Amino acid sequence: MAQDFHLPVMLDYMAVVAWAVSGALVGARKGYDLVGVFMTALVSSLGGGLLRDGVLLQTIPPVLTNAAYLPLIALSTGLAILIARKVQTVGRIEKIVELIDAAGTPAFAVVGVEAARAVGVPLPGVLFVGCVSGVGGGVLRDILVRETPEIMLPGRYLAILVALFCALYMVLTIGLDLPRGICAWGIVAGHFAVRWATIRYDWRTKPVMEI
Repeated sequence: MAQDFHLPVMLDYMAVVAWAVSGALVGARKGYDLVGVFMTALVSSLGGGLLRDGVLLQTIPPVLTNAAYLPLIALSTGLAILIARKVQTVGRIEKIVELIDAAGTPAFAVVGVEAARAVGVPLPGVLFVGCVSGVGGGVLRDILVRETPEIMLPGRYLAILVALFCALYMVLTIGLDLPRGICAWGIVAGHFAVRWATIRYDWRTKPVMEI
């Protein structure tokens, strides 16, 4: 049963670190000071989980019960600042952000799927919660830095990939009853590989209308 299963805590930590580094790099690219960079890291890494738990599932977010999250985000912010100072060019920072997001997004999405299953949400709702968990932090990050959320722009199949891999995880674990821990890491690796290909070969969606 979903209630008896717990994803490896390292998966959640990996997602938090990935999104914190990503958010901090965006803040550094914007020219923010230390507080501003930390705030973008905080919103990026916790935003999806807060939307998932606090709004959709109405449960207590893990950041309020697990003392490890804030130190992880602080350390990730420091790492991101070092990376930004080393890289310096905006174009390279954006590429790094995309690659980090490619790992953090599916990890949070899988966590969202399992969180929704654990409280008995119907399958369509499970898929929705997984997608919100995966992309919510990025959406809030972009709003915070006054950019149009990437998920709404023509780009590298971000929303489509998240939905497809959430659905694939559900098919593997619910339909085929395969081990969820193994499937979770497989989904993260698979999403990263496909997302890397879209970045490497610049595969993009097209706008509905040319403006």
